[in-house]
Amino acid sequence: MRITRLAATLGALTMALAVAACGGDDEGSGSGSGGATGVVGKASGGKLVIGVKADQPGLGLQSGTTYTGFDVEIGKIIAKGLGVPESGIEWKTTVSANREPYIQQGQVDLVVATYTINDERKKVVNFAGPYFIAGQDLLVPTASTITGPESLAGKRVCSVSGSTPAKRIQTDHKDAKLQQFDTYSKCVTALAGGNVDAVTTDDIILAGYAAQDQYAGKFKVVGKPFSEEPYGIGLKKDDSAGCNKINDILKAAATDGSYKKAWDDTLGKSGKAAPELDASKLTNCS
Repeated sequence: MRITRLAATLGALTMALAVAACGGDDEGSGSGSGGATGVVGKASGGKLVIGVKADQPGLGLQSGTTYTGFDVEIGKIIAKGLGVPESGIEWKTTVSANREPYIQQGQVDLVVATYTINDERKKVVNFAGPYFIAGQDLLVPTASTITGPESLAGKRVCSVSGSTPAKRIQTDHKDAKLQQFDTYSKCVTALAGGNVDAVTTDDIILAGYAAQDQYAGKFKVVGKPFSEEPYGIGLKKDDSAGCNKINDILKAAATDGSYKKAWDDTLGKSGKAAPELDASKLTNCS
């Protein structure tokens, strides 16, 4: 009789531990209603944390507690498609070097921050998109004799640590003297002060800086792109369902006018026409 009672007690304890373990798994995966996981599960609770840049005019710019720019508008489109209202979005400032860690650590659910899709990054995060194709270029003083990457030897070139443009200068233009900061705004300040000869990043980012009132007439974008930078939306590596859902939202945005409106309300104010979001180039989510 004692053996029977002991067996029954152990059986009940085993079942209780199993139930507790299952509950712990659900909590850790960020599941929402209906057992959905990843960003779709998180969005089902009506809230998302989206990482954006805070110092890029026209793309991601913070003023007080408000974020504006094309990337911010794309983030709103994605959130809306996932069922999250603007009031449910928490914007979190990211810089180039912390985008992967923020995604991996769960500090953000998505990153929409001039985030180039490349093979190295795809080893640790997943990407939806691209929603825009940029090209690396150079911002220089108006009177500069720099005409493109071929004239960078011996020149002081500024970019951001952990960025694709900085790595390209290191590998493809080793004769340049690379200066790195954590934000592009610091590079532009250095350029304005004569402490560097050029700033390099994507053409659309540089155009935003050049168009700022305080720099009117002082800088020019060289206009000789030397790369192709597909901007993607970063999320956790194993979240294929979330990636596919975001691609579906982008496909809809390409045809319902919301993508064009996002552009026209931000970068379109520079006079540059809205690009076409080519749905055929969206990533195959891993």
